[in-house]
Amino acid sequence: MANSIHEMIRASFRCEDMVKCVLGLKSLDIEAYKALLNHGPLTAEQLGDLLHRERSTAYRALQNLITCGLVYRETMSIESGGYYYEYVGIKPDELKTIVKKNVDEWYGQMNELIEKMDDKMNALIIKMDEEKVSPEEKY
Repeated sequence: MANSIHEMIRASFRCEDMVKCVLGLKSLDIEAYKALLNHGPLTAEQLGDLLHRERSTAYRALQNLITCGLVYRETMSIESGGYYYEYVGIKPDELKTIVKKNVDEWYGQMNELIEKMDDKMNALIIKMDEEKVSPEEKY
């Protein structure tokens, strides 16, 4: 995967790469999300089995996905008492909305920083000019 926006622009990206970049996810997180879409609600143990990973590894991927809003958990009751969690992936169109919102927010923040560049650059130039002036010339 590319390390900079400059590299990203020139690389051939897939949607999966873009989602990982925008949401800060790992490949395993994306695999877990796809598994939930393909198989429906799953426990962490079931997901781990599907991914050929330990339950704890699947659980970490689920936590990453929950943090991003791509997965939620439902509490399921056991007839004999107790409960367990099943994890559900959001629909792809909801994923698209989340990604777009994140990109739009990032774009707005970057534009604000770009607008402030003139002021920052002017302040830097003035500071550099002041440092060039000898102490005797200041008075």
